[in-house]
Amino acid sequence: MSSEADEKELELRMASFRHDPLGHVLYSYPWGEGELKNHQGPSGWEGDFLDEIGRDLRAGRSKDDEGLWIYTGKAIQKAVAAGHDVGKSAVVAWLVLWAISTFVDTRGVVTANTDTQLSTKTWPEVTKWHRLFIASHWFVCPATSIYAADAEHEKNWRIDAIPWNRAKTESFAGLHNLGKRVLFIFDESSAIDDPIWEVTEGATLDKNTEIIWAVFGNPTRNSGRLHACFHSQRQFWSPRHVDARNSPFANQDKIAEWKERYGEDSDFFRVRVRGVFPRVGDRQFISSAAIHEARGRQVAPTAYAFAPKILTLDNAWDGGDEIVIGLRQGIVYRQLAAFAKNDDDRYIATRLARLEDEEKADAVFIDKGYGTGVYSLGKGMRREWVLIAFGEAASDPHQFLNKRAEMWSMTRDWLRAGGCIPDDEQLCIELGAPELIGREDAKIQLEAKKDIKKRLGFSPGRADALALTFAMPVRKKDAPMLTVPRYGREMAHNGDYDPMDGA
Repeated sequence: MSSEADEKELELRMASFRHDPLGHVLYSYPWGEGELKNHQGPSGWEGDFLDEIGRDLRAGRSKDDEGLWIYTGKAIQKAVAAGHDVGKSAVVAWLVLWAISTFVDTRGVVTANTDTQLSTKTWPEVTKWHRLFIASHWFVCPATSIYAADAEHEKNWRIDAIPWNRAKTESFAGLHNLGKRVLFIFDESSAIDDPIWEVTEGATLDKNTEIIWAVFGNPTRNSGRLHACFHSQRQFWSPRHVDARNSPFANQDKIAEWKERYGEDSDFFRVRVRGVFPRVGDRQFISSAAIHEARGRQVAPTAYAFAPKILTLDNAWDGGDEIVIGLRQGIVYRQLAAFAKNDDDRYIATRLARLEDEEKADAVFIDKGYGTGVYSLGKGMRREWVLIAFGEAASDPHQFLNKRAEMWSMTRDWLRAGGCIPDDEQLCIELGAPELIGREDAKIQLEAKKDIKKRLGFSPGRADALALTFAMPVRKKDAPMLTVPRYGREMAHNGDYDPMDGA
């Protein structure tokens, strides 16, 4: 049990770090001991970032008529675009614990791109560092908040982890704390909708209030508010890029492999390693928001079990590409296999046939470009597989330049209508890659696949495997046929299958 003198000393120490986040972090944790035996404190960008916030706070303070320090500066707004594994989750935790422990009745909100990110990655990091914090007994830190252990302060001295909801922005709009301190943190902020940014901005107007707004994220979108922090609204933010090659936490061997495989200037390497935005233009065909909402979405089997299963194969172009096998049933898409290119068509055909049997697929579509060999072997196995040429005429030639544009358009509509895709980062990058090519006749035309590969560093085979599931209408093989006497024709009991049915 700490003595009263020890507690008084701790209170004075914490107060001394009010405008010194870096000093606070260096003092508050058992560096070099136990869990932190191999760590001596923030280094590189982490230390610079914390120190920069401290300098800004000190520059914005002045003394009132009674000689007391008050904050009269503007809101401090920091943006970090980072590669993977650079330690930003730890920085978020340090900011939370510094903010709440050095200013009585601090209030704040932490949010992230998804509820899953917030509850399984961002906030657990806060609880970890709270456990190691020298003043942890001052605060209670359950699964969705941290607040003062003193019952008289717990409602007003707290920081909450709140999933964002564009239809319910009150948690952000109503957060004011006049004359005290407010902390806003957006983690993986590139996928947080604009209305949340807008209402948060409206909450940064309190006079003589320390307002710190820090946003972090992988720069996956070449548009949106995170992108604006580094471009059109740069003058209102202090933006920084963090390269994973300079991080002691990142796997440098893997980074070297990516550099050799994709190239240092590929979009893949730019986003995942260098922490800079991709080269995708403003004509992105499928919005990042639609992809983000579909990523990892779960639905009950009753929402898709009635629909036919459509199996697809997108064969690899060259040695750097993948062979991808996917399956869509109604509003749910699964990636069944993704493996390196090989020239053994028999192996690929055998694997495709096995999956067709295991899944009891109702149709199998193969990309004609590099799948003719597999298709021919399938014929020898008495398989009723169908070759699909991406460059052939669309079903609606007045609207689409070719079959590829038509299939990708249906994929986009399916995503918007509730489609579910795996939590696969590469698939999401590929879905957001194609740009729309402007035409005088207004037909939909997509950027050439070879140009996408040049930008990304790899071919969008995972996304093409999904698009292939929309090649043509399919009905379940076991769907009973019945005669409709009035029209004298046969049809399935539920009609020909519409790929958007149930979406």
